[in-house]
Amino acid sequence: MLVARSVALFAVAALFEIGGAWLVWQGIREHKGWVWIGAGVIALGLYGVVATFQSDDNFGRILAAYGGIFVAGSIAWGMAFDGYRPDRFDVIGALVCLAGMAVIMYAPRGH
Repeated sequence: MLVARSVALFAVAALFEIGGAWLVWQGIREHKGWVWIGAGVIALGLYGVVATFQSDDNFGRILAAYGGIFVAGSIAWGMAFDGYRPDRFDVIGALVCLAGMAVIMYAPRGH
C-alpha cells in the first residue's frame, strides 16, 4: 500500500510541477498573460507541498526519484497538450528514467 500511495503522490506532484511550468511557458512564450503565469507559480508551489507527503524522510532521495517521473511525465504532457510525438529514443530514455526512479525509491534497504 505504501508503494501505491507513493506512486499516486508522484503523479499528483507531476501534474502540479509540469502543469505549473507549462502554464508559465504559456503565459510568457505564448503571450497568454499574468493570470497564466500566476496560476503556474501557484501550481509549482503546490508541487513542493505534495512532495513533502512522501513517506521517505530523505529530501534528496525523493527529489532524485521524482526526476524519473518528471522526465516521463513531461513527454506525456507534451503529447497530450502540445502535439509532441516522441521518437523511440525519447521513449527509451523515459523508461530508463522510470526504472532508475523505481530503484532509488523502492529498492529494499536494510533499515
